[in-house]
Amino acid sequence: MSTAQVEFTEQELLLTDEDLEPLVADGVRCHGGFDETGAYVSPRTRLRTPAIAAWEAQRIEQFGTPILDVALETWPETFPNVDQTKLLLRHDVTEPTISSLTRIGTVEGFGGMLRLVPVPDLRRVFAEDIRGTATDHLARGLFEAHARDEAGHAPEAGHDTMWFLARDLAFDHPVTEDQTQVMLARMGITGRAGGSPSGVTAAPERVLPDTFDPDLEVLLRRMIGLLFIEIAAFHSFRWAEAVLADTDLVAGDGEPARLVSHIRADETPHVSYLRTALSEMRDRTWIDTRGARHDGTELLGRLWDRALRESSVLRRSDNLALALREIEHALRDRPDRDDLLDELFALGSVRRLADGTPVDPGDPRYDDAR
Repeated sequence: MSTAQVEFTEQELLLTDEDLEPLVADGVRCHGGFDETGAYVSPRTRLRTPAIAAWEAQRIEQFGTPILDVALETWPETFPNVDQTKLLLRHDVTEPTISSLTRIGTVEGFGGMLRLVPVPDLRRVFAEDIRGTATDHLARGLFEAHARDEAGHAPEAGHDTMWFLARDLAFDHPVTEDQTQVMLARMGITGRAGGSPSGVTAAPERVLPDTFDPDLEVLLRRMIGLLFIEIAAFHSFRWAEAVLADTDLVAGDGEPARLVSHIRADETPHVSYLRTALSEMRDRTWIDTRGARHDGTELLGRLWDRALRESSVLRRSDNLALALREIEHALRDRPDRDDLLDELFALGSVRRLADGTPVDPGDPRYDDAR
């Protein structure tokens, strides 16, 4: 039986390694830093990283089941992809890339809201003891560390600001605050970093039996959706690092790409703790408010399948349409607009329907697209 530590205080899970050389970009102090070898060290991982490893090892020892996961290839590549983005940049069409980096940074800032997600008394939900698990530490440091990583924690900037810094270094501070708000409104984001996008949507249809606390379903939906977003985001990291490392097309001498690589490193513990906690829940017996027992594999599977279907279908369609609108907006006054669009689509797998709607190869309408 493992003797690794599995109980931590919130303060312990928020500790950052000491004596790091600060990460400063464009004059801004960012979180994380560099050790004596020059290697980047993510913030708040001094005990968080070994804690997640210990919880996962304990879970395997207790249940012997594979960890919940979804392959990165489940989501198609970024649109526009690297070659398409570089085509635009070679023709001095910078706005779509600037818009994408702005949107990513803004959405990252919404991660600060994670600390406000209601967490019911999970020790009452599961028949088995959850002390010393990732599940039991969600509201005792894990959510707070994740929120600080995304939205920053004074006086250190987090991922939202780091994406903006990468954009500003690559494109010489291309937008003012007013221009940024116009851009975000055009992309359907009218909230501000640290808040949430505007607009109220109806509460989703419940998946769990009504005999479970609604807050439990809200928590699990949020965690599964966040895990899928974090995994799919690695496509964005690949895209951004490849584009921003091309010093023939962007400024910054490679620093923008390095900033993105640091953000990517910071996201690794996010994926790890979410996978482990959700796997811990799946492996256990759930007890509803009437005392009835339920199979965790079956219940979590319902939520997982629903979220995967929504993430891979609905969100992808919206994102494709959004990206194409930004490209068309940037090309609207160019005489070579149609030629550039034709060349751009020839460099990727996305096609356009007769009405201009972009579709992926998996779409049943794909064969009818041009």
